[in-house]
Amino acid sequence: MKTKHPLPWQDTPAKSERIVSAITRIASVLRSGAWQFATAEGLNPTQVDILEALRSRREGVRLSLIARHLGVTAASASDSITSLTTKGLIEKGRDAADGRAVALRLTRSGQDLAARISNSVGFAHEAVSDLPQSTQEVLFESLLALIGKLQQSDRFPEIRACVTCKYFAVNRHPDSATPHHCTLVNAPLSVSQLRLDCPEHEQAQANVAVQNWRELESV
Repeated sequence: MKTKHPLPWQDTPAKSERIVSAITRIASVLRSGAWQFATAEGLNPTQVDILEALRSRREGVRLSLIARHLGVTAASASDSITSLTTKGLIEKGRDAADGRAVALRLTRSGQDLAARISNSVGFAHEAVSDLPQSTQEVLFESLLALIGKLQQSDRFPEIRACVTCKYFAVNRHPDSATPHHCTLVNAPLSVSQLRLDCPEHEQAQANVAVQNWRELESV
């Protein structure tokens, strides 16, 4: 009777599983870098995320938006915001769109600290920059497509992405290197130019955003 030997690599996980594993490991490395810095500053992970979320939102945002952005409860976000306010990193003011609502903004000290948090993962920026431009473009397009899939399944927090903006016109210029269009600045856009966090973003209607993601996949 012949002894059966296992075939090489027969236990290799599915490609989708390996991709998710790779993303998870990269995220862990990035979080570790930010958390090491945060610990030295007496901050917890949620507080770090809040500072980073507010860094590009100088006009101020409401507590509910921060909670949705982070994927946490309003109560959890509120506790962290209270602590950051006590530390002099966040200030509360009136919302520009509704004077009755409270908007959260970073103080000057908060802005400085948020910038330093971003610099704490500079090693990752350097690693990506060292990749060939063609690899960077493929990587960005692939991650953008994955975010689109997760957003359509309500598994990804709201982001100020071009694709979900009311000013975004998908595939306005077909058969072009810049197939999409931003009606706010009246300029064509390539996929590599699309933003994931644009300060000029205004949310499109839900059905339009979903349709944009779907059409982006087919371009």
